[in-house]
Amino acid sequence: MSKQAPKSRSVPTKVPGIYKTDSVRDAAEALSITNLPDVVASALASDVEYRIQQVVEEAARFMRHAKRTTLTTGDIDQALRVLNIEPLYGHFPYNPPTFRRALPFPQMQSAGPVYFTEDEEIEFDRTLREEKVTLPKGVSWTAHWLAVEGVQPLIPENPPAVPRDVDPESAAAKQGITSSLSGPVFPLTPPSSDRPSPIQATKQQPQQHVTAKQVLSRELELYYTRLTSSLLPPSPDFAKRTAALASLRHDAGLSPLLPYLVRWVGQGVVDALRSGSQSENDGKVLEVLLDVIGALLDNPTLGVEPYLHQLLPSIFSILLHSALPPSHASRLRTMAAQILSHLLTHYSTTYPSLSSRIVKTLIVGLIGQGKSRSTREGAIRGLMGIGKEAVRQGLVKHRGAKIVGDECMPGESSSLVDLVMEGFRMVHPPSAHAVPLNPDSGADASIVEELRTCVGDFFAERIIGDSAWARGILSDDASTT
Repeated sequence: MSKQAPKSRSVPTKVPGIYKTDSVRDAAEALSITNLPDVVASALASDVEYRIQQVVEEAARFMRHAKRTTLTTGDIDQALRVLNIEPLYGHFPYNPPTFRRALPFPQMQSAGPVYFTEDEEIEFDRTLREEKVTLPKGVSWTAHWLAVEGVQPLIPENPPAVPRDVDPESAAAKQGITSSLSGPVFPLTPPSSDRPSPIQATKQQPQQHVTAKQVLSRELELYYTRLTSSLLPPSPDFAKRTAALASLRHDAGLSPLLPYLVRWVGQGVVDALRSGSQSENDGKVLEVLLDVIGALLDNPTLGVEPYLHQLLPSIFSILLHSALPPSHASRLRTMAAQILSHLLTHYSTTYPSLSSRIVKTLIVGLIGQGKSRSTREGAIRGLMGIGKEAVRQGLVKHRGAKIVGDECMPGESSSLVDLVMEGFRMVHPPSAHAVPLNPDSGADASIVEELRTCVGDFFAERIIGDSAWARGILSDDASTT
């Protein structure tokens, strides 16, 4: 038997895809890829065709769910998002582009039909003559205090309060609001001799809103009266003053009294500093007021954060005032600096810009033109209470030591000079075995020159004797020796 010849397998004919390999070669040439093999071009064309088909199928699914028969660019964008592909920007479904067919090109009959988007011609003269349309302000948001310790602050974002003496329904009727939609009634503080009642103030100035304040109970009013009377220096009983400060430091339930105490402290500081008599009694009053501020900050049950902007001016006034009583000046400035340090330790995380604002205020008090020596001394104590980096910024970087040295006499020894030297020791401690700088050496000569530029000749002469100390003061890293 003769063996039959094996049957030859028929090679399947390759069906060309819709996406041409010429398009792949054009894209490769645009990316500086020449001589692309036919196998690679064919594989890329097949993959591109598959991806396009996948996107179109997903887009058609969105079209059918929207009960439409026309595929839009929005459907394509949704399909790209579903496939985790970044959408194409610049195409909007409500403004579809218009394609026009170009005239045939006789020299290239194989190119096929060519389509292009028709751009609208804009006349500049007509555009310039048209009325300009101003864009509205973008949508933004802001935060404000709706109520602070149960008291509604008087700010434009909050609705005006209705005084207790006025009928809420009649007030709502005047504003065109029904009685069912009228807001709560905020009680008012009783008028005093130097403050008219809200009704009288409203009659005098109809455009201004009535301030919403809180009415204290009889017990709190009695507590407030006895507290303030026992704290003031004319009271000879030291035990009562100590008990009052302990009450402010530890008692809970004093939140309704907090705004009144803050205002009492601020008014007391202004009255004590306004007289300018520098009496012993004024010094004692200021010490008591600083003790009150410290006690309020130590009380964990009080929300002091909304009142920091009212407490800081009182602290700065005592710290930077130029005419404090001589027997109490050093102690008052030290207490104010300690309170600033305590305040930053507890509230710098809540208010990130608080530290920079306080340091900026103290530096202005240190290097400001025409400031007194007492003001500069208070600014240095405040910087020392904050930390060594604040002292470095004030004395070295902003030339505070140089300004103080220029105002001192040669060889002067005063409390201000000693305070500046103490600040230098805080920035970097002196060496146990000091080695003086050698002006004849190149490296030491540059240190001496920089030292005289930053701290001035007066203090440079006191630091040149310790080379490691001088380098540590000028260095940005306090640990460098």
